[in-house]
Amino acid sequence: MEGGDAAASGAMEAMRRFRLSDRVIEETAHDLQDVLANAYRHRIRPLCMCKEPALAMYIAQVGDQFIVKRMPLSGSEHDAACPSYDAPDELSGLGVLLGSAIQVDPESGLSALKVGFSLTKVGARATSVAGAMSADSVAGDTKKLSLRSLLHYLWHQAELTAWTSRWAGKRHWWNIRWHLLEAAQQMTLKGGMLSDVLFVPEPFRAPDKAAIEQRRAVALAPALPLRSGPRKLMILLGEAKDISPARTGHRLVVKHMPDFPFMLDDELQRRLRARFESELMLWSADEASHLMAIATFGLTPTGLAVIEEMALMVVSENWIPYDSVYEKKLVDSLAKLTLRSVKGLRYSLDAERPCAAAMLQRQSRPLALYIVPPTVDKYYEEALEQLIASRPEVDAWTWRVADGEMPSLIGR
Repeated sequence: MEGGDAAASGAMEAMRRFRLSDRVIEETAHDLQDVLANAYRHRIRPLCMCKEPALAMYIAQVGDQFIVKRMPLSGSEHDAACPSYDAPDELSGLGVLLGSAIQVDPESGLSALKVGFSLTKVGARATSVAGAMSADSVAGDTKKLSLRSLLHYLWHQAELTAWTSRWAGKRHWWNIRWHLLEAAQQMTLKGGMLSDVLFVPEPFRAPDKAAIEQRRAVALAPALPLRSGPRKLMILLGEAKDISPARTGHRLVVKHMPDFPFMLDDELQRRLRARFESELMLWSADEASHLMAIATFGLTPTGLAVIEEMALMVVSENWIPYDSVYEKKLVDSLAKLTLRSVKGLRYSLDAERPCAAAMLQRQSRPLALYIVPPTVDKYYEEALEQLIASRPEVDAWTWRVADGEMPSLIGR
């Protein structure tokens, strides 16, 4: 199965068929795992039969299970009823980054990323936090990914933006972590694999504490300072449990790492709270939501983890990102539907530019869901009209917040 909970989700609305060399096999076939294992060993690329000509896919291994996943950025090419379908890139903030900040090799499926933050540091501590707090806007640099844009891209490519009520209670940190790491293996930055510098904490289990700490020490070894030259930095991606004052500066406590704080200085903390005030307020307002943190960090000679740059993203109980109370209401409504939905992300897109808040996958035609904030001007309305008209094969649902309650999603 595909999606953020591919290893643990229920059946989709439609089953896929794949061509592997000279054989066509259905997703429900009893010998699918044996066939996929053989194809994986022999590097045979599966083809999705939802359209003609068939579309290239790839096989990922999760433990002893094999999963067929779509190639990066190919989702809109699939049939609207296919579980591999995804919204057209231009309906989200991803569209303005493709071909510049994100360049995808159509043969290998690898995404080459250009980022606007550093993975090296000269000196003992941070001297600037501007890169962490720069505005994510179209008017800014769309040729490089900010930390938040990288988090959005990882979340999207890991298919954690997808949801159906059939997955209720089945999305947990262990499979979220696996899908994030698997997505990172399809990305390169600064001449290396993203997976080599990305640290996502594994689920904490008290009986395995010593073994987990040992694996963590090995994983973080690249962030240890060298005898000379710039310090290498790594990227943390985890769920924030608390950001609180320490004796000097502040500390970030990440879930599953209660005994391993990440230190940040007072200036970074002040600017973090100013830049991500909305995310922090949304997180505080809903006990079931999670606050995701992404940060560059290095280790001091004494083993302390020190954050250089940082960004935040709030996600729902089901780990679906949202940016406002209005998006939260939509996400909660979509969570109750058996139809598959995919949350749209803004990346570096300015709030004054419209984009689809989500896509609802229907058997006939996909439905793009748009939320119009209460205070917009005529230019926003014109841009929205043009955006909707640019994809005539996609139906549109619009909630103008100033007009009242959210319209029904049923019957559209």
